[in-house]
Amino acid sequence: MKKKFKLIDLDCANCAAKMEDAINKIDGVTAATVSFIQQRLTIEADDGRFDDIMAQVVKVCKKVEPDCTIVL
Repeated sequence: MKKKFKLIDLDCANCAAKMEDAINKIDGVTAATVSFIQQRLTIEADDGRFDDIMAQVVKVCKKVEPDCTIVL
């Protein structure tokens, strides 16, 4: 399943790159990109575990950029 999510308060391109690297390391994620310019997360992950994977994505993003919010 491939989905796009809006990001709110992503402050720097370096943080976006760190978030992208961390998300791509999560088990079940096929591909993920974080666009600082568009303030958008695009993720492709296992359909059956998508909600669990997204919960992990939110935790990872909060560690890198505590002020950033993913609009689910």
